Amino acid sequence: MDKFTKLTSTAIPLPIENVDTDQIIPARFLKATNREGFGENLFRDWRFQKDGSINTDFALNDAKYKGSILIAGNNFGCGSSREHAAWAIHDYGIKVVVSSFFADIFKGNSLNNGLLPIQVTPEFLQELFTVIEKDPTTEIDVDLEAQTIVINPTGSKAGFEIDNYKKMCLLNGYDDIDFLVSNKSEIEAFEKARV
Repeated sequence: MDKFTKLTSTAIPLPIENVDTDQIIPARFLKATNREGFGENLFRDWRFQKDGSINTDFALNDAKYKGSILIAGNNFGCGSSREHAAWAIHDYGIKVVVSSFFADIFKGNSLNNGLLPIQVTPEFLQELFTVIEKDPTTEIDVDLEAQTIVINPTGSKAGFEIDNYKKMCLLNGYDDIDFLVSNKSEIEAFEKARV
C-alpha cells in the first residue's frame, strides 16, 4: 500500500444516505480476485444509464467535481461485506471518504486497503456539502498524523478517530503482512528466547 500522511484535494459530493456496497460496486462485477480494474465500475448503475450512456447528472460524471476525496451521506458502505467496494473506490483514485457514519465492515475493509474513512459530525458533513456546492474548487486538507480535516477557505476544522494500529499501518504503507515483516527481527528474537 502507499503511505498516507497528508492530502490536500478538492472533493466530490455524494449527498446520498444509506449507500450500500452493491451500489458502490454491483455484484455482477465481482469476478476478479485482485484489486485492479474495479474503479471503472464504481457506482456503475448510477454513473451510466441502462443503454450504457453516461449519466451526466451523477456527481462523478460532473466535470466541475473532481479530486481524491469523496464526501458521502450518512451510513455509507452498508449492506454486504464485500471488500471489493473499498477496492473500487481506491482504484478510482479516491483516497479519503468522509461521512457522518460508516458501516463497520466497510470501515475495516477500507482501512485494510489504503482508503481512509473519516467520520465527522452531521453538522460538519453538511458544512462540507454546502461549501463544495458553492465552490467546487474548494480544497480540503486531511492530516492523518494530527487526525484533522480542514476546509481550506474557511479554516473550519474537525478531528476524527482512528484505531492506533490502522493509523500506524496507513502512515507506513503497511498491510497486516507488511507489519509482521517489519517486525521480523523482534519476532525471531522472541522465538529464540522461548527455546
